[in-house]
Amino acid sequence: MRQWKRVWTIISTIVFIIAISGAVCAENTEKVNINTATVEQLVKLQRIGPSYAAKIIEFRKANGPFEKPEDIMKVSGIGPKTYEINKDRISVE
Repeated sequence: MRQWKRVWTIISTIVFIIAISGAVCAENTEKVNINTATVEQLVKLQRIGPSYAAKIIEFRKANGPFEKPEDIMKVSGIGPKTYEINKDRISVE
């Protein structure tokens, strides 16, 4: 009987981990429109914290909307590495 409890616990734990990782992956594939996103939405991008999110918002207020996703690199401190890891998640529409 003890062995079945252990097996059941292990199986339940594995199922829980798979369910949680699926939810996290789904959140990380959501597109972020850099022309309309809030700080809370922008920080979902990798390597973008609150200060860079604020810089993105200030940049678009001062310069108008981004025309293409790679224009995010015009924001001070955001370079090719940050763009490359986020390029599939950034939109401008």
